[in-house]
Amino acid sequence: MQLITTHRSTDFDAFSSLVAATLLYNGAIPLLPKVVNPNVKAFSSLHKDLFEMYRVDDIHFNEVEKLIVVDTNRWSRLEKMDELKRRSDLEIHVWDHHEEQTDLHPKWLCQEKIGATITLMIREIKKRKIKLTPMQATLFLIGLYEDTGNLTFSSTTAEDVHAAGYLLENNADLTVLNTFLQPGYGVKQKDILFEMLKSPNREKIGSYSVSINTIHIKGHVNNLSLVVHMYREILNLEAAFGIFVHDEHDKCIIIGRSVVEDINIGSIMRSMGGGGHPGAGSAMLKSVNPDALSEWIFELLKGNQQASVQVGDLMSYPVITVTADTPMKKVAEILRKEGCTGVPVVDNDRLVGIISRRDFRKVRGDSRMKNPVKAFMSSKNITITPESSPMEAARLMVKHDIGRLPVIKDDRIIGIISRSDVMLYFYDLFPH
Repeated sequence: MQLITTHRSTDFDAFSSLVAATLLYNGAIPLLPKVVNPNVKAFSSLHKDLFEMYRVDDIHFNEVEKLIVVDTNRWSRLEKMDELKRRSDLEIHVWDHHEEQTDLHPKWLCQEKIGATITLMIREIKKRKIKLTPMQATLFLIGLYEDTGNLTFSSTTAEDVHAAGYLLENNADLTVLNTFLQPGYGVKQKDILFEMLKSPNREKIGSYSVSINTIHIKGHVNNLSLVVHMYREILNLEAAFGIFVHDEHDKCIIIGRSVVEDINIGSIMRSMGGGGHPGAGSAMLKSVNPDALSEWIFELLKGNQQASVQVGDLMSYPVITVTADTPMKKVAEILRKEGCTGVPVVDNDRLVGIISRRDFRKVRGDSRMKNPVKAFMSSKNITITPESSPMEAARLMVKHDIGRLPVIKDDRIIGIISRSDVMLYFYDLFPH
């Protein structure tokens, strides 16, 4: 017997990959975990006749010769696989797009950093020229869209986009897709969101606003990830974490959402025994102190920040500067010679202003070119620290419509970062 399975709390990428594996492994049996996401449960219930699934109780594990695992690569995320884990004669194949190292010891492995596991499987489906039904194409597109945030997450690759186009060419139905990707928001979710908003607990991690909120809940509540998503949006945070405490079950569910590259939710959640992607992830822990979890997340966030590229890594130094008494004619010569669009104005290494080519528009007549730079410079100094992120630098430049930021440490200018420095980083031209 060939058996296909995936992780608990099955999402659409996992479910669609499970179905795709049945096309790639002829006769293999798809085993769906008991715990699946609500929207997946609704879809599989409505389409039982099209996508037949098996449960643990249906399987005779002693008959399994090959195990195909999709959208995960860890034993701990599989449901009731202890019997197979003890087997030394089991052939294991793995399809996964997560970054963590596998402990499955597979005979065959397809693991790449890509937006969704289903993309890897579509690659093989195209290679083998397997014909898809419109419903299969629709399901695969749902999985692809869910795991890439409709192709907007930073983990999305060009191959994910091409895969989406291929599925649309195979008559994937966007109407069905929108129906199942629209999360439900009811009274329970609203009450929890309002409770979180009463005590937002906003903190500053580096240059980012982050909130970690602990809420005690009773019974099962669907779509807690939607609550965290809305909480982050309402408070305009770069990242938000919800610690949902089930006292009756002695467990905590941690859900994180991020919109900045520097805060990788998947990496943080993997450190806590869970998983996810750069923008979203979750973990579940039992018999733990929620306050300790909050402190743990903060420590992981700080470590995550320290490992990120900072302005200090991108800035130029030493800095070409002028004093406040420098004549404008001399400044113009410096700008031409150095090929820059502006320079900081300093007094004893302390920033007092910025003079740019744009400021020369204020100069009327050649005689005024003899005047000192302090008469024309901008004294509204927008600066940044070396520990800040490239994203923060970009935001300041856009907000204030400026092309450079002096980098300040201990009240002294130590470097300068330009718009081109930031863009080189964002387009992956900086050697980081």
